[in-house]
Amino acid sequence: MDRLQAMRIFVTVVNEGSFVQAAEKLNVSPQLISKSLGQLEDHLGVRLLNRTTRRQHLTEAGSTYFARAQQILADIDDMELQLSGLQQSARGVLRISAPVSFAIRHLAPLVFAFQQAYPEVVVDLQLNDRKVDIIEEGFDIALRIGKLESSSLIAKRLAPVRLVYCAAPDYLAQEGVPVDLAALREHRYLHYSYMDESFVPSAAQVMRSNNGDVLVAAACEGAGIALQPTFIACEALRSGDLQTILTAYEPEPIALYAIFAHRQLLASKVRAFLDFIDGYFGDPPYWDSY
Repeated sequence: MDRLQAMRIFVTVVNEGSFVQAAEKLNVSPQLISKSLGQLEDHLGVRLLNRTTRRQHLTEAGSTYFARAQQILADIDDMELQLSGLQQSARGVLRISAPVSFAIRHLAPLVFAFQQAYPEVVVDLQLNDRKVDIIEEGFDIALRIGKLESSSLIAKRLAPVRLVYCAAPDYLAQEGVPVDLAALREHRYLHYSYMDESFVPSAAQVMRSNNGDVLVAAACEGAGIALQPTFIACEALRSGDLQTILTAYEPEPIALYAIFAHRQLLASKVRAFLDFIDGYFGDPPYWDSY
């Protein structure tokens, strides 16, 4: 069995949705498709697809194998193009994972400009605030905000991220302005679920959310005090709907990073995006000009 060919056949079957369409795509017979998949499953000792006369579904093992196989085949294709001198520019599907609020507010112009510069790259942008496993889930790049844990992945720092305590002027006029972190115990606090609680050791939490935009909107309505990154709060700070407080107790800035797997031969689409995003937001970033 040619394992690489069997892998390519399996990926094509999943992408095309049927043996017949995969056979047409690869210009082989459906019988060869079926035989190859059977041999691959026998070799792996697991079932990859549950098949009926009309439909097919990936098994749990099949989903895992599919994600890794896609990445392996993409890397092989890209390597061969580079070594043969045929790759004049970046091309292919670039899968990016990014935090929800940051992507909604700041990534659309960047992605548009990148695709104008590299029209043969299709950007598949998936928004999620959890830390995705870029290898297991088949991502080329993950954008992450915060302090990074040690890992075998490569991290490229893109921009500082400033965190500020903020509240609506009406709330502060009614409840008073806290003079230090201990004074937060007398205030209503809007807590971001993924944030280190050591930043607000004595605050009474009246609202928790895993989305910073919701907390900023609540703060604008006078619901309490929030600790949020300026890339979310900048518009409200600029308009005066929020004002910063406790500036002397502002946490050390964290950062926005691009995370990617260490490879000797980095895919050109990944390299092109990393070069393009480097310095794009500025240092200090443009959202801090409120």
